[in-house]
Amino acid sequence: MKVIHCVSAIDNPSAGTTYSVDRLTSAVRLEGIDAHLYALGDPAKDDASGFTERFPNDFAHLPVIARLGRSARLRQRLFDPTIDLFHIHGLWMLPNVYPADAARLLDRPLMLSPHGMLGPAALAYSAWKKRLAWMLWQGQALRQVDCFRATCQEEALEIRRYGLRQPIAIIPNGIDLPEKLPARHELPRKRVISIGRIHPKKGLDRLIRAWVMVQAEFPGWECVIIGPDEGGHAEQLRRLGQELKAERLSIAGPIFDAEKLQVLTDADLFALPTLNENFAMTVAESLACQTPVISTKGAPWEALEVNGCGWWIDHGPEAMAATLRS
Repeated sequence: MKVIHCVSAIDNPSAGTTYSVDRLTSAVRLEGIDAHLYALGDPAKDDASGFTERFPNDFAHLPVIARLGRSARLRQRLFDPTIDLFHIHGLWMLPNVYPADAARLLDRPLMLSPHGMLGPAALAYSAWKKRLAWMLWQGQALRQVDCFRATCQEEALEIRRYGLRQPIAIIPNGIDLPEKLPARHELPRKRVISIGRIHPKKGLDRLIRAWVMVQAEFPGWECVIIGPDEGGHAEQLRRLGQELKAERLSIAGPIFDAEKLQVLTDADLFALPTLNENFAMTVAESLACQTPVISTKGAPWEALEVNGCGWWIDHGPEAMAATLRS
């Protein structure tokens, strides 16, 4: 059986979609399925995985048009009669639509995983562009889907809110558990951390406000925000920290692999103040490192409280501050 997973981009190691789609493709190959991953990118880049194929963006030199992700070579590659199943990951760009065209012409089944892109916080960004994309191509592609895959019940409800009535399989993301955790370092201060994209939908401004509320009560603690900056939001957060006179607050760039594992292991608490998240891989990774987690109800982690390994709280700095105090 030949399965094609198609995603708009695969070369941002900080993106949860990059990790989850790559690992999903690898995992199903271990089950004997001939799975391949198609994405925009430099075709000359080495494919260490052995199953990823990158295709050029036809308008990469034109920043505005490049965001559509047009790739004639990718579209043509999908019209392959040996393909048995198409699985789209994500929405809005043309690589998230091309497989629907191929599935219709070849009469093949089509799956789609939204990866949180139908959530209210995600839809609020560039809202008019997404409404236009829906009218021009995305709505038709979604109506063609034979089965959706959601990572949680809330994401399934988001699919239903768009009037889509096809079957939905609720399957959480998986993570690679470390064979052995690194030795825990004793740091000068106890540490609450947040790792992920530095983007407004992540609610990091609320974490900073909560931290300022409690910092005087916990002089032996520090707050560390780690991740890739998107749209200059990291500098906005630094300015917010300065305005609020935040102490022992630091904002750093992305970390990966062994370094990330060490930081998660050394942390005393992981905070996810997100406005909306379909899964949040970093929560699972933190728990794998035996680090307790505070997650807002913007992510589907009610099991934190059920299993006594963290807190699942309301949105807002007040709720976060109260939980930090507890």
